[in-house]
Amino acid sequence: MTSKVKIGVQLPEVERVVRWPEIKQMAIAAEAGGLDSLWVGDHYQYGHGDNVRGPWEAWTQLAALAAVTERIALGPFVASLTFHNPAVIAKMASTVDEISGGRLMLGVGAGWNQTEYCAFGFPYERRVDRFEEAFGVVRRLLAGDEVSLDGEFIRLESCVLHPPTADGRVVPLMIGSSGRRMLDITLPHVAAWNAWFVDYDNQPDQVGRAMRPLLDACERIGRDPNSIEKSVALLVDFGSTEPRAHSINPVRGGRQQIADAIHTLSDAGIDHVQLVLDPITEATIEESAEVARLVRA
Repeated sequence: MTSKVKIGVQLPEVERVVRWPEIKQMAIAAEAGGLDSLWVGDHYQYGHGDNVRGPWEAWTQLAALAAVTERIALGPFVASLTFHNPAVIAKMASTVDEISGGRLMLGVGAGWNQTEYCAFGFPYERRVDRFEEAFGVVRRLLAGDEVSLDGEFIRLESCVLHPPTADGRVVPLMIGSSGRRMLDITLPHVAAWNAWFVDYDNQPDQVGRAMRPLLDACERIGRDPNSIEKSVALLVDFGSTEPRAHSINPVRGGRQQIADAIHTLSDAGIDHVQLVLDPITEATIEESAEVARLVRA
């Protein structure tokens, strides 16, 4: 049984401290193994005091990853538009897209982790309102518009992205949310949608539950659901001795069991699977590439 589903991996976030040389080797291994995409969590801090954990900054990583790879797609998983200046995030996205030769998928969301908002001094209230205003800025700038705005949260005057993207490419957008209002704001404009593994309890045969809000939103706005790439994260346990925090029903077993889980997602209408590996190492990325070969065989 073959499948055209895309398969990518999320690179380490806060599972352990991973230095750049190892991250670089993971990215090179993913590309060499034929995986389709690399994803970097856009977060700043979890926990406090003795329990504090923090990842490397996402956009700096993405630029570096773009420079050390040639084919594989890249993206933030996902960029919070409520703790970034949206015009600056559009500028960063266009720059990473240039470095990568047009391989960026800009995943966006409204954020959720209150700890990092408080720690870094970002306003946490009215996140969807802030997102709506910011999303309009990002999509218009990436489309090549000049944007002036005297909004409730954002003020811009004759803002443009220059230099423009190569060959007039518009960086594709992905929404990482299943909220009704978030979908209504974004679905007229995004190329892709994503759900985290907890949205369907990491049970591939239940993924339709996660897709239901998307399909309902497509019906409300009159968009063909086949015109949007549908993606989900899938938690895979490769024998971790310390299970990932908030682990839920991880897929276990050999390569064929994991391939079968991906086939189930594909058969349900999922176009792209982002593997969340436990543990996340160069070896498990290479193992994931073997799983991808099984899926495509």
